[in-house]
Amino acid sequence: MRPLVLIPARLASTRLPGKPLLEIHGLPMIVHVLRRAQEADVGAVAVATDTPAIAEAVRAHGGTAVMTGEHHVSGSDRIHEALGTLDPDGRHDILVNVQGDLPTISPAAIRASLVPMAEPEVALSTLITEIHDEADRTASQVVKFVGTALGGGRHRALYFTRATAPWGEGPLWHHIGLYAWRRTALARFVALPPSPLELREKLEQLRALEAGMRIDAMEVNEVPLGVDTPADLDKARLMLAPREDRA
Repeated sequence: MRPLVLIPARLASTRLPGKPLLEIHGLPMIVHVLRRAQEADVGAVAVATDTPAIAEAVRAHGGTAVMTGEHHVSGSDRIHEALGTLDPDGRHDILVNVQGDLPTISPAAIRASLVPMAEPEVALSTLITEIHDEADRTASQVVKFVGTALGGGRHRALYFTRATAPWGEGPLWHHIGLYAWRRTALARFVALPPSPLELREKLEQLRALEAGMRIDAMEVNEVPLGVDTPADLDKARLMLAPREDRA
């Protein structure tokens, strides 16, 4: 495999304006995500953005940034455009999409997303973790993964939902929105219209399932903090504080 890690980022956030550039211990949040992706050491890393200030911040800290159009409605569309700019000759066959608001994502989790891609039948892979908090079992913002266990912490996806599923005894799985895409699958995906279940659940990955694409998931022992509110930002600052500052 020849992976390329792409981090889509834009300033348009209603709940936390300008969040990719908000400071966390002296660095913009997007640079923290960049560093975690670089530490994963799976391949080249670049930020895909429609905002010159984000590109400037990334480059000022030694990273690679590529400008994309302002019209994209999803990170998948944005990284597809960036891929054509960065790699027009098709040297990279796997694209890892790391959301730009996950400053606490671990390098190990990014590496885990690539494990299922060793199987040619897998079009894209993602991450899951077991739900232990009772409130999360019914929370609509916690997306549930429904699938078949394949062994070794790997599962084949059957469905994703905001409802509590599946029914009955057994673990529930929290889906973590980080994806590794086969390049051909990403190109097919962005050319498809939104699917009925995608629109109903407001979950983009259902478009791939409805199109017959195979999605596998790997278990990890973390839920990376997605920064969407000022309270989330405070949590991220605490989680990323130097150890001597946490006492």
